[in-house]
Amino acid sequence: MQNAALGALHLPWRYLAAEVRPGDLRAAIAGAGAMQFIGLNLTIPHKTPALEMVDAVHEQARLLGAVNTIVFETPGPKGGWIPLGRAADDRITGVRSHGYNTDAEGLARSLKEDFRWPDLRGAVVLVLGAGGAARAAALQLAAEGAASLFLVNRTGARAEQLAAEVTARFPAVKINLRLPPDSADLVINATSLGLKASDPSPLDQDWLKSRRPLRVYDMIYRPAETAFLRAAARAGCQTANGAGMLLYQGAAALELWSGLPAPVDIMRAALLKSIYG
Repeated sequence: MQNAALGALHLPWRYLAAEVRPGDLRAAIAGAGAMQFIGLNLTIPHKTPALEMVDAVHEQARLLGAVNTIVFETPGPKGGWIPLGRAADDRITGVRSHGYNTDAEGLARSLKEDFRWPDLRGAVVLVLGAGGAARAAALQLAAEGAASLFLVNRTGARAEQLAAEVTARFPAVKINLRLPPDSADLVINATSLGLKASDPSPLDQDWLKSRRPLRVYDMIYRPAETAFLRAAARAGCQTANGAGMLLYQGAAALELWSGLPAPVDIMRAALLKSIYG
């Protein structure tokens, strides 16, 4: 996806994958900066530890408690810091790491596009899970103007912690720690249930049939249709998986690194070919 975009933008960069052990993450970030990498993406289990390993943290990353994108920066000619991707090689006088989070933005853009739902204000949303992905979803939906959030997790204490965080930042949002008694505008699966073919749906089929939420979104994108999405489709719900979130978090990261509009259509085609063949 990223390499297809770099080719389309005629940027002389290459996007590479590297496996880093958790204990080596700080050294890996520092090494990438020393080698003047343009930036990094981080995934599980590195997103939360990276908060304390970068030189600067964007407000959104601090709010979400996770870094998924790092931009390496150098002092600009007029003061402040500029991304290495926008600096001339002979103007790089020092390097710092700046941590961002593009996951929540990617989710919001995916929801609006996949469901043709341009305005999330006033929505009633059920979020399944209370880990990092659920936290990003709940806080972003609250920021988008959702009226009510129902937070359900296997461990009640974690759901309570997430509810307290959302309330502290967005006191106008109504928080409930149970399933909605009626239908919902949106249900999001932010758990890992569905990654394996043998995994059950995180919601009972009878609840889906009786409540029939309007939209059901599974952050999992491989397989393309989880047991949860199949059950939701049978219940008559609109469904979408997390491929759009993956696309748009990557597009946002590329725009941070390059300062250029991401070629989303080219990225989408490359992404879908890569994950679905």
